[in-house]
Amino acid sequence: MKAWHTRGWLACLLWPVAQIHGLAVRLRLALYRHGLLASEGFSIPVIVVGNVVAGGAGKTPLVIALVKHLQAQGWPVGVVSRGHGRSAQHSLEVRPETPVDQSGDEPALIKRATGAAVFVAKRRVEAVHALLAAYPDTAVVVADDGLQHYALRRDIEIAVFDDRGVGNGWLLPAGPLREPWPERKRQGIDLVLHTGQEPAFEGFTSSRQLADHAVAAGGSQVALTALRGQPLVALAGIASPETFFAMLRARGLTLEKTISLPDHHDFESDKLEACAGKMVLCTEKDAVKLFSMPGRVRPDVLAVPLAFSPEPAFFAALDELLAPLLASRLSQLPSDHGHKIT
Repeated sequence: MKAWHTRGWLACLLWPVAQIHGLAVRLRLALYRHGLLASEGFSIPVIVVGNVVAGGAGKTPLVIALVKHLQAQGWPVGVVSRGHGRSAQHSLEVRPETPVDQSGDEPALIKRATGAAVFVAKRRVEAVHALLAAYPDTAVVVADDGLQHYALRRDIEIAVFDDRGVGNGWLLPAGPLREPWPERKRQGIDLVLHTGQEPAFEGFTSSRQLADHAVAAGGSQVALTALRGQPLVALAGIASPETFFAMLRARGLTLEKTISLPDHHDFESDKLEACAGKMVLCTEKDAVKLFSMPGRVRPDVLAVPLAFSPEPAFFAALDELLAPLLASRLSQLPSDHGHKIT
């Protein structure tokens, strides 16, 4: 059990370290807010989606939902990310053919799911510069993660929480918090979205469920109902693998074996013997890496998409925050641009 799941003796031993961490976090934020550390802004709205708690909480599905929401309104959207675990260090545009080890799994998934321009760089400011140089008509930038990357000035901050809430309420390493909460909420967080089933405190909610089908590497679909009664292997290299496995079982699927892997797991280092001759179900994030493996090595894999949707009130609140920012952007465009804010 991780230390932050309890106020036990280990968390208590780590509490002094957490206090020092808290002072450092507050000092760093204050230095940026008072201009003593430089942050860079841009002439278009920047939306940062991230976690205050360590580990995944559903930010990437939210980024995908945000991008699709803005695209549906006709706005050209770009996405920037650090690209956790990628081998390349330079700023890079993520294209459909970009190797996942160079882009990172989440940027590759966002590109595949939305078709938006996606750029990765160690410093997200560099990624924004590269994005705007390549796509100057971009109207909105969404940063996947980066809530604590204050060098990138942001117009809207969105914090994502799952059913862990804030855990024991302590900062790392005694608890799960990267920043003090609710103190951080009063210092710039505009929207809070809960991706779990039992929100621990006030904020918008969302629904998530598995799609009715799985997708093969070639794009063909298989109904989940057609997989019932078959012995299946499920694997997940995400923050909470057990959540994925439970959702599969809830669909009536029989999991002969489950394989829990670290978040952002590198399948290239695996021989995957345990999956040989088996039908394997995985998440979309895992699939961007597994599908790119040579056919002679890749097991028989199906990716099960996640249908994720924030409540309508969340998008209404977002649109209200964005409207004046986009109106300013619209005034800078040529008169024949044709987009109108509704």
